[in-house]
Amino acid sequence: MKIGIDKIGFYTPHLYVDMNRLAERRGVDPAKFTIGIGQEKMAVPPITQDSVTLAANAALEILDEADKEQIDFVIFGTESGIDSSKSAAVYVHELLGLNPYARAIEVKQACYGATAGIQMAKGHIALNPESKVLVLGSDIARYGLDTPGEATQGAGAVAMVISANPRVLELEEQSVYFTADIMDFWRPVYSDEAFVDGKLSNEQYISFFSKVWDQYKAKTGLDLDDFEAICYHLPYTKMGMKALRTVIEEAPEDVQERLKANYKISTGYNRNVGNIYTGALYLSFLSLIEKNEELAAGARIGMFSYGSGAVGEFFTGILREGYREHLHVNNHSKLFASRKEVSVDEYEKIFSETLPVQGETVKFNIDSDPAAICLSGMEENKRLYVNKTK
Repeated sequence: MKIGIDKIGFYTPHLYVDMNRLAERRGVDPAKFTIGIGQEKMAVPPITQDSVTLAANAALEILDEADKEQIDFVIFGTESGIDSSKSAAVYVHELLGLNPYARAIEVKQACYGATAGIQMAKGHIALNPESKVLVLGSDIARYGLDTPGEATQGAGAVAMVISANPRVLELEEQSVYFTADIMDFWRPVYSDEAFVDGKLSNEQYISFFSKVWDQYKAKTGLDLDDFEAICYHLPYTKMGMKALRTVIEEAPEDVQERLKANYKISTGYNRNVGNIYTGALYLSFLSLIEKNEELAAGARIGMFSYGSGAVGEFFTGILREGYREHLHVNNHSKLFASRKEVSVDEYEKIFSETLPVQGETVKFNIDSDPAAICLSGMEENKRLYVNKTK
């Protein structure tokens, strides 16, 4: 049975800050941000957007009524969860009007969460071929104003429908995964902002890629020649290239050039959004297949997923015949074109806005947020969501 990605959607907030302006305010050479880490714009989520609304908006553009009936499992990968008990998936399930006879759970392992969701979805579909699974990777990356990690913040979500006989990407069976207890990145329950050992995290990312890639080659007999492209988890767009460079010389020169060219294409969306944690790998994949019109059906795409702490996995997929007919390229072009730049002062003000923590009632002006699904306020410690399309 062929199982894989049948549909894929994406959403990012309508606000962004230019990395050149942020660098100038922070007193650093803009090239450090735009070239050194490879970021041009950073998505800025208003108070009316959280991980739930980002995910729901990403899914809204791809689901039709048949999907809503057939989806019987919602898996929400995030490290920006809004509740320590209730899963974010339950909120999304309601906001989208999905079949009530469904499972809805939240999965957490840093940036690896959505990949775990996909692997769980494959097992569910294998047992229930008529079902569909909605896998969500949604996060808001926060490190704090004027911190070393500030330039790698971002916000957004990717939504994927996993099914039998997928129309976009058939996931191959073989994969390699690796786990080790490493304190390279973490966020204690008492903190709204993450802690990171940047040097260690970069080293472990590359080390994990080396381990799973070597094991994958031994397990499958495949090598770089067999791949049209490799997509990476991108906490910033230069990170994946650092890993690719450690193995690129294994391939002939023409293969090297192909992989490097497709890598650059795969960073296009991430470069203008920033880090979206669990969705970052899949945003890279989406950028590749939407921006490279020359990718042919049958091409094998490698995927390296890394979640600090740490879990890594290398897996692969084959592009399906006619896959481009099922993408939403125009929607995403309009999404990027319609975004509004905010000044650094405005960004800092938005960043500092917080939700009440003592049960106060608060209402937000959702008319200023063009998203279809928004956080409209809080009451009695409950978040209030609105789907404007209902």
